[in-house]
Amino acid sequence: MGRSKMAKFAAVAERENVFEPGNELYDQLAGKWRELYFENSNPIVLEVGCGRGEYTVGMGRMFPEKNFIGTDIKGARIWKGSTMAMEEELTNVAFLRAFIENIGDLFAENEVDEIWITFPDPRPKDRDIKRRLTSPRFLDQYERILKPGGIVHFKTDNEALFDYTLEILAERQAKGLLQTKNLYSSDLQEHTMGIYTTYERRYLGEGIPIKYLQYTV
Repeated sequence: MGRSKMAKFAAVAERENVFEPGNELYDQLAGKWRELYFENSNPIVLEVGCGRGEYTVGMGRMFPEKNFIGTDIKGARIWKGSTMAMEEELTNVAFLRAFIENIGDLFAENEVDEIWITFPDPRPKDRDIKRRLTSPRFLDQYERILKPGGIVHFKTDNEALFDYTLEILAERQAKGLLQTKNLYSSDLQEHTMGIYTTYERRYLGEGIPIKYLQYTV
């Protein structure tokens, strides 16, 4: 690991807006995010696989009346998002450094109002199907921590992953499903609030259409 990454990991470990194993509050937050960190009763929006946190921070800027949590396992990426949030004094933004597989243990049932899944690794090999962030085992966890009527949003450039996700949602008889394979030529783009991730800008520059869907639980 390079010195730059090591420095970022060390910085993340000391930040008040980042929670990871070993942090004093890490094992206490489930069911108490509003009480122990945000100190309000506002809705919680979770971004899983947040990367550099463009969506988490972008939504935090736009909606001060909501709380936003970005989660990813890569500390160097979380360093970027947490730095932006600190510099902009966004007290409604936090980051969680954890494996997505553990998300169900880090939030209580019905604690979250919305979930965003933005440009996850498509995991194209059959042996990796269970690792896709829209596979049934992950959707089960999301739906447990979401309140009734909560919304799941999904953006990707990958058509195979998008089609796979639509098949899974059809099997689950997902409610309120809205979907498009060309977000920026559809009337659904207002749901994504004009926020772009680094990967999204790259894909658009290559002429790859962005896919988007949402459904309610």
